[in-house]
Amino acid sequence: MAEDDSNTPDVTANEAGQPSGQAPQFGIAGQYVKDLSFENPNAPASLVSGQTNPGSNVNINVQVKKQADDLYAVEIGLNVKTERDSKVLYALELVYGGLFRTKNIPENQLGPLLMVEAPRLIFPFARQVLAQTIQSGGFPPLLLEPVDFLALYRRNLATAAEKIKQAQPDGTTEPSPTVN
Repeated sequence: MAEDDSNTPDVTANEAGQPSGQAPQFGIAGQYVKDLSFENPNAPASLVSGQTNPGSNVNINVQVKKQADDLYAVEIGLNVKTERDSKVLYALELVYGGLFRTKNIPENQLGPLLMVEAPRLIFPFARQVLAQTIQSGGFPPLLLEPVDFLALYRRNLATAAEKIKQAQPDGTTEPSPTVN
């Protein structure tokens, strides 16, 4: 009686579009500070206590860059500008990144995974670098609340869709025919 030597798994696709028998994999391969700039233009005068409370403006963005098959760099950009009485106390720019490895992730799930879950994983580390840098500049650390990366992702999708819509004279997302 002959044995079946075939140990090849069934390679049919499931509903999510990934090959069955292959579990999705997602993990951090590394983290890094890509860019860090801290300016304290009015030191030491800016450190004098007893003045009015400063106000901070914080901007956050997320960028994803494919590095290789199944390897993506996800970078959070944080820009902070803190002023008191129209004078800049400090300005900080930080680009903090993570290198993420993915395997067997359906294409339609890559965007949310890389633009929502990946930044959510590395944000606490970026927040720590930001707080320590500001504290090293002589100020109380700025404690950022957790960021809703899903809302940021949805807002960016809506903005991109609106730009596409505005680019077309008839409001469609298909390119307009050109007349020569």
